[in-house]
Amino acid sequence: MPDKLWAGRFGKQAAKTTNDFNSSISVDSRMFREDIAGSLAHAAMLAKQGIISVQDNEAIARGLGEILAELESGALTFDPDAEDIHTFIEAELTGRIGDAGKRLHTGRSRNDQVATDLRLYLRGQCDELCAGLNGLIDALAQKSEEYPAAIMPGYTHLQRAQPILFSQHLLAYEEMLQRDIARIEDAARRMNVSPLGSGALAGTGFPINRAATAEMLGFDGFTKSTLDGVSDRDFCMELAAALSIVMVHLSRLSEEIILWCSWEFRFVELDDAYATGSSIMPQKKNPDLAELIRGKSGRVFGDLMGLLSMMKGLPLAYNKDMQEDKEAIFDAVDTVKLCIGAATPMIATMRLKPENMRRAAAEGFINATDCADYLVGRGLPFRDAYKAVGQLVALCIKENHTLETLPLERYKQASALFEEDIYAFVALDACVARRQRA
Repeated sequence: MPDKLWAGRFGKQAAKTTNDFNSSISVDSRMFREDIAGSLAHAAMLAKQGIISVQDNEAIARGLGEILAELESGALTFDPDAEDIHTFIEAELTGRIGDAGKRLHTGRSRNDQVATDLRLYLRGQCDELCAGLNGLIDALAQKSEEYPAAIMPGYTHLQRAQPILFSQHLLAYEEMLQRDIARIEDAARRMNVSPLGSGALAGTGFPINRAATAEMLGFDGFTKSTLDGVSDRDFCMELAAALSIVMVHLSRLSEEIILWCSWEFRFVELDDAYATGSSIMPQKKNPDLAELIRGKSGRVFGDLMGLLSMMKGLPLAYNKDMQEDKEAIFDAVDTVKLCIGAATPMIATMRLKPENMRRAAAEGFINATDCADYLVGRGLPFRDAYKAVGQLVALCIKENHTLETLPLERYKQASALFEEDIYAFVALDACVARRQRA
């Protein structure tokens, strides 16, 4: 096992339990590309500033390039005994190129190194998350186009309220997901500043060029405060908060799909490839993917709470507590990507039962507001119209009628303003069409 980066101060080896407890390579090894990219930029800057030689920089670049290629191909595997990804790569580099590898860390601390790696990694994940959400939006849009005229009951309090188009219902989720994308993009913009050059907390006495490394790594700039540069994890909490809202939206959509699949609703049927069965009840077709998405929302909320709780009492600057940031934010990112990947084909392949939707919309007097609007259009104050239609609904329930089948003389008992055209006015298609023009 290579020496620890901090081995010089200590007179004995750390206990195995200390090493195991302190190690994070099982979590942070996924950032190997970002760690190598940061090191390449740092070494190039050191050489340009005359802090290390051009020859050392060339050896470092060559060695890191080889390590990257071997990790990508699987020819090189991570050492589970390494403390973290930074230690592993530096030790591997030094073993290959000797003293030049030992000069790589000049003017740098693991504190600003890990903060840089994490920002680089999450920046890329933000792009993938937004691409996934756009794919889900496309699936919702295509499903809306597949059933452009399907009428369903809109609900408030889970009670039938007013008739709407199924496409209008899905559009609400498209709007939610568009806001999610905007939040993630906004978080990515704020995280896109480089902490490299902050050192452990107070910067470095070497004449480094922070702007140069920031530019090489595609950052918009660099952090102004070196203390904040190494101890800031706002970008993790902000992204986790945005992802928690994504999961709220995915969970709400999943809950509706679960309801719609039930025999009580029977509005949709999931494709067999995206449903499961029962081990004992042969008739069952369960919306397990939707249920799992609904359940995994709590997991992402927990990741956010873990990050908030971890950070709330930390004095400046870096503290080892912050090693817990990666496990939480990585889990949140992975879980949301997994859920988007499950929801997209599930929605793309589900089949509607428009006749059941329309039948449900025809019941429950969901055109009662339109009936009141009819009277308002003929000069009756809305509150009087509301009362008159409420009495009509009560009469319909008593006499087993709907507003479409109630005789005109019964209408006229509630208000003389009703005429034969009331039936066309309260027809479902007419109710929907009026609101589509609004």
